[in-house]
Amino acid sequence: MQQAYYELQVAGLTRQLPLCPISEELSIGAFIMFSDVELTVACATALLEKCQDWDILLTAESKGIPLAYEMARQSGKNYILARKSIKLYMRDPVQVQVKSITTAREQTLCLDRDSLDALKGKRVLLVDDVISTGDSLHALEELVQAAGGIVAGRAAVLAEGDAAQREDIVFLAPLPLFPRK
Repeated sequence: MQQAYYELQVAGLTRQLPLCPISEELSIGAFIMFSDVELTVACATALLEKCQDWDILLTAESKGIPLAYEMARQSGKNYILARKSIKLYMRDPVQVQVKSITTAREQTLCLDRDSLDALKGKRVLLVDDVISTGDSLHALEELVQAAGGIVAGRAAVLAEGDAAQREDIVFLAPLPLFPRK
């Protein structure tokens, strides 16, 4: 069986996204920035043009990592990574639960004391590759609140489905959902 694709145009580039079923009724376009340096650099540049007033980035493990890294590199500002599980090196970790559209089960996002301290009193830009249901963003917001930081903005390369109607996020392109026939 031949796989269907969605042609995405974002940050001056074109990519073919494979359509992947997530239920009997729905498929999503699989947007993967890993290993695509050209795409990562272009999207980071375009998002930085739209997001001006922040001190530090926060992203969730793992698909937001290349974008957050490149945005931090280009801006000269730091980024923090919310991990999906508590690691042995973490001191006084704080964790929140999240259910993402692309994962089969509930996940945990965690920050340790050093990361929480780095966010305290800072204007934090939340960054991810795709915003869909907003559940991952909400979990990141909870971590910022626990740290005593201020959410300065919410940014992603793509806004999937109804997320493209949100006025509280910055994104580069919409990504439709695909009903299965």
